[in-house]
Amino acid sequence: MPHDPYRALYLHLPFCVRRCGYCDFATSAVERDSPAIDEYVEGLVLQIRRKAREGELAAVETVYLGGGTPSHVGARRLSSLLYALSLSMRLEPDVECTMEANPESLEARLVRDVWALGVNRLSLGVQSFDDDVLRILGRAHDAEGARRAISAAQERFENVSVDLMCGIPGQSAASFEASVREAVERGVTHVSVYPLIVEPGTAFDRAVLRGEMAEPDDDAEAEAMEAARSVLEGAGFHRYEVASYARPGFECRHNTAYWTGVPYLGLGRAAATMTQNAERRMRVTDGQVTDDLDPRQMAAEDLMLGMRLAAGVSDESVTRAAALIPEVPDAFRELEALGLVRHAEGRWRPTDRGWLCGNELYGRLLDLAP
Repeated sequence: MPHDPYRALYLHLPFCVRRCGYCDFATSAVERDSPAIDEYVEGLVLQIRRKAREGELAAVETVYLGGGTPSHVGARRLSSLLYALSLSMRLEPDVECTMEANPESLEARLVRDVWALGVNRLSLGVQSFDDDVLRILGRAHDAEGARRAISAAQERFENVSVDLMCGIPGQSAASFEASVREAVERGVTHVSVYPLIVEPGTAFDRAVLRGEMAEPDDDAEAEAMEAARSVLEGAGFHRYEVASYARPGFECRHNTAYWTGVPYLGLGRAAATMTQNAERRMRVTDGQVTDDLDPRQMAAEDLMLGMRLAAGVSDESVTRAAALIPEVPDAFRELEALGLVRHAEGRWRPTDRGWLCGNELYGRLLDLAP
């Protein structure tokens, strides 16, 4: 269908050194020298060049190499991929280009190579600086490896993010808070904090069903998220999204694109694409349509996604949505009465309680146009 230009590009590299116990992503543990990785990267290069010829990359403003573990495929393959990308689109410094990496596969040469070829933001899957917690998670690195990876990244990159996880069985509140404090002390510019979710079919799910692992405690996770907010905001970070904190100017533009209705193109196995025009929004994964929204549903979804951001949604956005869904103003007043949103300076914003009760907040807005 005729569509608005894609402004965000996601490239999926679905390979890891091992699968963690909580992972339900489309990934597989593959040896680094496997021909399967070569074949996959070559196919991804062909997809990039094809989309460039079709004119689909001309307006891209953010690029994200995710996985899996992109750093696991090695410097040679990443150089090939990034070189093809640089020939296929405008990969200039103003284009945010993020690459995910895990500490066990982030080496100095790889850092130098990807930086030289246009990556300007690294996101490191640290999860914890506590070796006992890392063993529970089944991570392939230890705390010292995480520290070395951050230092290696900072040799070239100013924009370095780390992911941390809370609510892990066996993780104390003190351990989690110490990890948040260490991330700050290491000088990173962005921190994402995620509560553990035990997804169906994962190794953690099977352990819970066998009674070998406790289910995550919602109250403990809420307390951990509040502790993270206190530490990070006290250190000069601001919470711009429900799970993400940044120093000023280091907010992730690619992730923000997802929450603000920006069309995105996904290439690679299990990568999602969101295509839209004024009348329709479609999401497609591996050739299968997973969402097909009409204008009313698009408006409701945009309001819901906006509640993931600290900025919320503007009065103008609410007015536009209300032209399609007259119940919108009443829904916001109801959410305000429940303490889930607040209105100030021409915007509706989520409260801390709204983020903690996200299912209630997001569900109420999506239900406006089922």
